[in-house]
Amino acid sequence: MGLAGRLYRGETNIDFIGSRKRWYIASAILILICIGAFVFRGFNWGIEFSGGTSFVFKQPSGVTAEQVTETIEATGVEVQTTQEAGRGADAKFVIKTATLTGPETTEVKQALAAKYELEANDITDNAVSSSWGGQVTDKALIALIVFLVLVAAYLAIRFETKMAIAALLALLHDLMLTAGAYSIIGFEVTPSTIVGLLTILGFSLYDTVVVFDKVSEDTRGIVGGSRIDYAEAANNAVNETLMRSINTSLISLLPVGGLLFVGAGLLGVGTLKDLALVLFVGLAAGAYSSLFLATPWLVDMKEREPRYKALKERVRAKRAAAARAAESAEAEAEVEETAEAEEPTDADEDAREPATAGAGSGTTRTTSSNRPSQQQRRRPSGNRPGRSGGNRKKR
Repeated sequence: MGLAGRLYRGETNIDFIGSRKRWYIASAILILICIGAFVFRGFNWGIEFSGGTSFVFKQPSGVTAEQVTETIEATGVEVQTTQEAGRGADAKFVIKTATLTGPETTEVKQALAAKYELEANDITDNAVSSSWGGQVTDKALIALIVFLVLVAAYLAIRFETKMAIAALLALLHDLMLTAGAYSIIGFEVTPSTIVGLLTILGFSLYDTVVVFDKVSEDTRGIVGGSRIDYAEAANNAVNETLMRSINTSLISLLPVGGLLFVGAGLLGVGTLKDLALVLFVGLAAGAYSSLFLATPWLVDMKEREPRYKALKERVRAKRAAAARAAESAEAEAEVEETAEAEEPTDADEDAREPATAGAGSGTTRTTSSNRPSQQQRRRPSGNRPGRSGGNRKKR
């Protein structure tokens, strides 16, 4: 309850900014892995992008995807992918090949029908030209560029240019991780994948804008003081919005996780996994980058400005002076405590009084008894020289 309560009230004190080098290293490692996957594995482009011919038919009982692949390749046609979609009575095979001619398509359908006791009409074929996939790709890239330009302009006007740069860097980071996941896992890239990518762009920027809005609020006017520097104010802002970011991410990831793990994994709805994977990876990467990357990148850029450099030096100087004053006060307190410890206490005085009481009393009596004779010696009876007794004045 303690941590949950602090999260709810925005009172956590996680050092996101101070430990940013760790997040930079972790993200750099992930990006390098993704780039390696792009180079050595590539992407499993769907028929909409690569072009080709697809065959869809109901899965016969006891027939595996490997057997279907062998049947088609026996006709001399190379199979690119064979997928199983659906479960139980709705299970079906989706086979994709290179672009086939009319006779080749008919031959494949006849081979499947004869092997698995199907009617030719039970097998659906669909030919897609690679030019159509190129058109889809071009339109997706145009939409992405327009989106990024508009978002950068809005962030630069609403906040500042450095915030726009940091937000776009975080966005590119999310896209790289999502594309890397597709390359590593080998999921097919389809138009649904593009739709998912455009969707996560909005989510990633939304979460980043929420954090930046709080950063802008907390850092307003700090240049004129010397209490806190920009990095600390930004770190406080991230902690204050941490609970909101967690809630937003969980609320988004739970239904998407249901689509991916239940819909595509357990129920076998293959058409959902392309969209669900890109959304799940993109949402998780967006939540991570908005907290651990976007604000630290912003801090790195802002602290290069002379005014924030000067602010950081003032804060350090003030804290160093306060530390020296505290050390001096502590040293004085220790000296006073040592002096008080060396002074005799009342108990020590009481302990010494009985030992010196007898000697002290005798000395006092002796002194008192001698005092009159001393006065008599100082003032002898009789007249002083040169003055008669009758002329003595009374004192």
